[in-house]
Amino acid sequence: MRSLIDRIETLLHHDVGRGMQAVFQASRGGLSGAASALSSEASPRIGLITGFFVPGGDPPAAETDGPAGVALMARGFVLAGLHCRVATDTLCHSATRAALDQAGLQGVSIDAIEPGGSIDAPIGWWRRDGINWVIAIERCGPSADGRPRNMRGTDISPYAAPLDRLFSAGPWRTIAIGDGGNEIGMGVIPRPLIAGHVPLGETIGCVVPADHLVTAGVSHWGAYAVLAALAMLRADWASAMLSCLDPALDLAVIEAMVRDGPAVDGVSLRRDVTIDSYGMSTHHERLNLIRTCLPCGPVAA
Repeated sequence: MRSLIDRIETLLHHDVGRGMQAVFQASRGGLSGAASALSSEASPRIGLITGFFVPGGDPPAAETDGPAGVALMARGFVLAGLHCRVATDTLCHSATRAALDQAGLQGVSIDAIEPGGSIDAPIGWWRRDGINWVIAIERCGPSADGRPRNMRGTDISPYAAPLDRLFSAGPWRTIAIGDGGNEIGMGVIPRPLIAGHVPLGETIGCVVPADHLVTAGVSHWGAYAVLAALAMLRADWASAMLSCLDPALDLAVIEAMVRDGPAVDGVSLRRDVTIDSYGMSTHHERLNLIRTCLPCGPVAA
């Protein structure tokens, strides 16, 4: 299983022009470590953190990357009989809600925190709820000066709740998924490596670590990979996880986010059914490559 999961990770490590190859190399084995640790829990209670607001979007809105992956993973967890809840910013709440609802997860609660707001209450909620694993996907985190920045180097702290503090508050173990060096979890990568290879890396590199870091050319692919790896490691979860590796479901989630969120592409800044400027057919090519590593093989687009 380890060799198959490592093969999936290799498929994730396709650089889309962000200078991430050195980061990929430094984080190799992260997918296997994350999936093995999470699957070793009999019945984990999972918190998911996402949301990356795009102030320069047309309109300003949440990014399509992140909440869509949360919707796929949360659906897999719920269908496997696991408990989960979600946290995001108030500004990203509507897009995240649209993604979850389209995935049939109306019963999954979202803790939406105001930009600059206190994180004490949600920390208490998650502890009382028995959360013991937290997964962050495509969630911008603080750089060396404490300010979260997008890939353009723009300080987005006026739009972002300090959800990195929730991620790090414990007593839960943590997994992070990112694609650009500025996301929660990238603190496990040596700072000079991000600074030396990622454009604006010295400025944008996130300093918040995770127990397990999964890196990908596009963070959304990391959601595919986590679901696939868990399906291989837990026979009792396999059907639930594999059912979420469905291109039709994935497309419907993105369409709902763009239509009802709204949500925008974080690279093109447009309200399009795309992630990081790539159409969903491109992402589904990557999804089917991941599915070829599984016994059941690819699925029809």
